[in-house]
Amino acid sequence: MEVELEKLTDYAQSVNVYNEGEHSVYTVGEDKFNEICARWNAMLDGAHIMPAFGVSLHAQTVKELKRGVWAEFVFGQEYWSNGMPYEKLLVSVKPDWCGFNIVRYTAERGYDGRCFYYDLVGKNMSDFYNTIIK
Repeated sequence: MEVELEKLTDYAQSVNVYNEGEHSVYTVGEDKFNEICARWNAMLDGAHIMPAFGVSLHAQTVKELKRGVWAEFVFGQEYWSNGMPYEKLLVSVKPDWCGFNIVRYTAERGYDGRCFYYDLVGKNMSDFYNTIIK
């Protein structure tokens, strides 16, 4: 099913948070899930989707998940946005970043493939970062 990427939180069933290799799961209906989604939506308000700077390589992405802070939105089925499929969407979260890639995951290809990219247009990820690490 094709959905607008800006509405991904409407379809997510859980959010995985990775913090220096530690993994937490927040499911739909939990206060923390709602807080993460609200902060994500506020961060993307006014942002511009743009062509991605690169592609994701599955093995490299899995290795990188052990370092830093990541948020992964998990869906109960395959969705499509801008002609690209995904079952999960993964983002590296750095407080000072003003733009970021969104890595797509599918059961068939893992994290291999083209990404989405958002320019936050004068904002950064600090509020979202602070929400997911607390």
